[in-house]
Amino acid sequence: MLTLKAAGLLDVDAGEIITPGIIRVDGDRIVGIGGEPEGDVIDLGDLILMPGMMDMEVNLLMGGRGERPVLSTVQDDPPTRMLRAVGNSRRTLRAGFTTVRNLGLFVKTGGYLLDVALMKAIDAGWIDGPRIVPAGHAITPTGGHLDPTMFAAFAPGVLQLTLEEGIANGVDECRKAVRYQIKHGAQLIKVCVSGGVMSHTGTPGAQHYSFEELCAIVDEAHRRGLRVASHTHGADAVKQAVEAGIDCIEHGFLMDDEAIAMLVKNDTFLVPTTRLADAMDVSHAAPELQAKAAEMFPRARKSVKAAYDAGVKIAVGTDAPAIPHGKNADELVALVDRGMPPVAVLRAATTVAAELINADDRGRLVEGLLADIVGVPGNPLDDITVTQNVKFVMKGGKVFVGN
Repeated sequence: MLTLKAAGLLDVDAGEIITPGIIRVDGDRIVGIGGEPEGDVIDLGDLILMPGMMDMEVNLLMGGRGERPVLSTVQDDPPTRMLRAVGNSRRTLRAGFTTVRNLGLFVKTGGYLLDVALMKAIDAGWIDGPRIVPAGHAITPTGGHLDPTMFAAFAPGVLQLTLEEGIANGVDECRKAVRYQIKHGAQLIKVCVSGGVMSHTGTPGAQHYSFEELCAIVDEAHRRGLRVASHTHGADAVKQAVEAGIDCIEHGFLMDDEAIAMLVKNDTFLVPTTRLADAMDVSHAAPELQAKAAEMFPRARKSVKAAYDAGVKIAVGTDAPAIPHGKNADELVALVDRGMPPVAVLRAATTVAAELINADDRGRLVEGLLADIVGVPGNPLDDITVTQNVKFVMKGGKVFVGN
């Protein structure tokens, strides 16, 4: 038994700070809130305790130190990506993010689900990192937004990916691709529904999969109890995705009011990754891609506030490494800048994210839940930027930062 003693703790549901912040931990669980300290005491002084934050869109196998854009696509083998992921995982955890969704590999792996392996290594305690909900390979059509040979505009036959690596065309291949990911440990399915800012092929909002293909992907996932997340920008593509039963829209930069209303009606989540509109460096991209960014990013800054005002369930996601691993809290600051109240943003990073991944064992500082706890130097309800300066991190009762 040990006790964390701090100036206060965040009650996410009530939207208030409880003082003083007393949390008793036994093993990997919270066993008491308030009252007198018991066992060993970790005195955290003026810090405010809050639940471990969650990032619903990262790719820990990409980015980070040693990454060489474009060249990494053809030079990095799976072991190299795994080793880079060790540093990315550590930085993410030390930033106060104790749970992430690794949302879809789109690199040559030989069919191995690297994010599943990374999850197992972290769970076994071999390396430090957040809890991972892995998607395996993102499912995308030939030439779709998450076909890496499209990103680099490779010649035909160069670095072609297989169905097992997520390239699927037609209903039958889509079903088989989903089944392969599930067989090898994916806990959700990621599908590419539309183009994006970095797509060489077509407009960013253009729908990539037919409605029949989307329905097949959703059917396969839902029958096995997995949710489906979709990279989707265009308003029409969002509507088709929601109608097909997809559970979560990633980005949604070009949504219109009708698409937003459909998200509300169908209880569909949105992970807006809005910090991209400020932080993504496209200065070295092709002129046509820079033009897409100039069109999309201003609309992205507006769409998230419209979605929040309409009542869409919003969860925090960064799309790291599109913003650096370890800078995940920048997304919380960006959401407040867009007009969301800090308490709503904190819920988006905790309770709403927990609901999105069907996890009832985290997201709150409540007796019986996992002891995933972070400490920040101030009241995040008053100043969301304190989440960028995490001073204490505990995951499952083990201290990784502080003390």
